[in-house]
Amino acid sequence: MGLFGGAKKPKVLFVATEAKPFASVGGLGAVMYSLPKALRKIGYDARVMIPRYLPIEDTHELPIRMEYEGLEVPTGNHEGEQYMRCNVKRYDSDEEPGKPVTTYFLENMEYYEQRANIYGYADDPVRWALLCRGVLEFLRMSQWRPDVIICADWQTGYLPNYLKTVYAHDRRLSGITTIFSIHNLVYQGMFNHRFVKESEYDDGHSPIPAFNDPRLLQINGLRRGIMNADVINTVSPTYAKEIMTEEFGEGLETLLAERRSAVYGILNGIDYKLWDPEHDPLLEHPFSQREVDKRAPNKALLQQRFGLPVRDDAFVAAIVSRLTQQKGLDLVEEAIEPLLQELPMQLIVLGEGEDKYMRFFQELQKKFPEQVSTELKFDPAMPHQVFAGADAVLVPSLFEPCGLTQMEAMRYGAIPIVRKTGGLADTVVDATASEEGTGFVFEKYMSASLLVAVVRAYENFRNKDFWKQLQQRAMGKNFSWEMSARKYDKMIEKALKARETHAGAQE
Repeated sequence: MGLFGGAKKPKVLFVATEAKPFASVGGLGAVMYSLPKALRKIGYDARVMIPRYLPIEDTHELPIRMEYEGLEVPTGNHEGEQYMRCNVKRYDSDEEPGKPVTTYFLENMEYYEQRANIYGYADDPVRWALLCRGVLEFLRMSQWRPDVIICADWQTGYLPNYLKTVYAHDRRLSGITTIFSIHNLVYQGMFNHRFVKESEYDDGHSPIPAFNDPRLLQINGLRRGIMNADVINTVSPTYAKEIMTEEFGEGLETLLAERRSAVYGILNGIDYKLWDPEHDPLLEHPFSQREVDKRAPNKALLQQRFGLPVRDDAFVAAIVSRLTQQKGLDLVEEAIEPLLQELPMQLIVLGEGEDKYMRFFQELQKKFPEQVSTELKFDPAMPHQVFAGADAVLVPSLFEPCGLTQMEAMRYGAIPIVRKTGGLADTVVDATASEEGTGFVFEKYMSASLLVAVVRAYENFRNKDFWKQLQQRAMGKNFSWEMSARKYDKMIEKALKARETHAGAQE
């Protein structure tokens, strides 16, 4: 029985800029699909609200109907347009497997319907301020009212701020509890927070500027979400601790430390129906934890597909990642050539990103054509095949709020080699330091540390019995969204109690 006992669980609304399958460009969209569904399974009335962008259509598979027409959203403008006219559309969940939860769409011609992309516009802060205030105005009119609103990242950090100020005494809204979820502290607004002029610095205390005020572009949505939400959540327990340090705090460490008692860390999960090597339609040779020996043909097939010599004794390591500095690729640049020269190792690189890293791996392939192969473009099917065939995956991140690659790889028996940071520290146990080991972990952000970790992995790879046991342990770990939902259950109860205590103290 959950923490709410036999009582009906709270109603929860997730507010975000993207949600699968309607609009998604990254991990956030996947979270906004899977987490609400997992909460529904344990009794929550969990719903989602996002903007209605141009590509979101009313289809037979995902029918959308009008929920509220002619919603007037205040702009705060002293001159010009006082209100923006919006509609709210709605998709009703039919509880079918693979279908999303009930989802609302804020519809506005100028800021959403005429935009083909989710991000990348100069007026994005106006678009997100409109979303946040539009959500609250809709909830004032709607018969359905959530007990908790969970906001995701800086774009929705305005919402807790509006709720604590503009709507503080609104009869319909003032009792709503807010949770602010941080997926990556680096992104705080439409500016580089590390190089902000003193005159443009946002301390978070002033009112949110009007939609037509240029100062809105300088508002730090992340800071305001942290300051005003009842509870703050990050996507892993270790990251929740790291962001209170100067090394990882991105200038917000003092504020986060002040709110320490309200900060929680809950791992994101992975979809175990999507990532299932026993029933994966993308694999020619399915296998299971019990029959891990059936995995072997996938390695040969992977080598063939990437044009590498088919060798069972070759140690096949893979990088499946956005190619950015955050992912620790500077370490790979320094360590990889000695490894390729000294070990019977093959490297497969799958991903796209910064030009300098793409050029590096292209040149590396030219230099080691029998050992290195790259596919430097996004292909959603290929990670399944890479994880099913590779012996190991490299995730030497500079920092990693959660990370999904290591969890997906472990599900398929590809052993992670990771740096001990963020979600990597929470999901991978070093194989030579514990009988419960599931991978190879190093601590210092140094190329020598990565090199030693890879050598350790290779030496253990040569012991086939040990490696098989390692694979089976890794495949047996449970990183499902159901596990995450149970922890959200506890956090939501704490958030509601904290809100009640705060409201009682004010009376």
